[in-house]
Amino acid sequence: MVHPPREKPSFRRNARPFSSRRVQTRRSRARGLTLLEILVVMLLISLVMGAVVLGSGQVASERLKHTVAMITGAVRVAFVRATATSKSQRIVFDMDEQKLWLEESDLPMLVQSKDTSPTGGAQASTAAERAGLELNDRILKGLHPPRPAFHAVESLGFSSGTGAKGPRPLDRGITFREIQTVHDDVPRVSGRAYLYFWSGGQTEPANIQMRIGRSVEDGDTLTLVVAPLTGKVRVKFGPVPFVLPLDDKAASERDEKGAF
Repeated sequence: MVHPPREKPSFRRNARPFSSRRVQTRRSRARGLTLLEILVVMLLISLVMGAVVLGSGQVASERLKHTVAMITGAVRVAFVRATATSKSQRIVFDMDEQKLWLEESDLPMLVQSKDTSPTGGAQASTAAERAGLELNDRILKGLHPPRPAFHAVESLGFSSGTGAKGPRPLDRGITFREIQTVHDDVPRVSGRAYLYFWSGGQTEPANIQMRIGRSVEDGDTLTLVVAPLTGKVRVKFGPVPFVLPLDDKAASERDEKGAF
């Protein structure tokens, strides 16, 4: 029996040997695609979480707390500066522009509780204040003591940010709700409000209500209650109405808790 001749196997000269390098390349490509997918998923999760945080109002609440801390610091700066310089100081709250700044006077300041303007007896700074002072002078006839003039001062960051003296804006989305001090007959909701400090180490009793946006919800408001003898500030949740102390016990600050 005759068998056909076996064909000899032929080898291609250009055939590339199967090496481990090609396996590593394929594996590295597979790992790169997997890492890219993970990054995309993480990015989507971050976007979703950011939307949830913004939607829940947590960012706005943090801005409200930061603004309250800034005003608390302003009260402490004015209280200490009045004692150190022996000059009357005041914090100006511009409720229309949502800004505040610190001012100083070279003359002693005696607050007038019956003053119809928000200045409490100081010189007017706006047209509305000048009209109020003219009305006040017509009601209270006779000689009037000279009204002290205040000028802006730069102290511990209370500047416009360019090195010049200027106002300090509130955090974005935070506004004044209402402000009332001892020389105000009614709460201030627009224009300017003033909080005065004296060289003897005292200030006015005051309530400063801050809120998120223009919200009227109590949960979106924090109230700063300023103690007159020590200048300490207590922060309370919700809009706290201003109440004058009626006796020595109510005016005492020994039992005050939660003050800064």
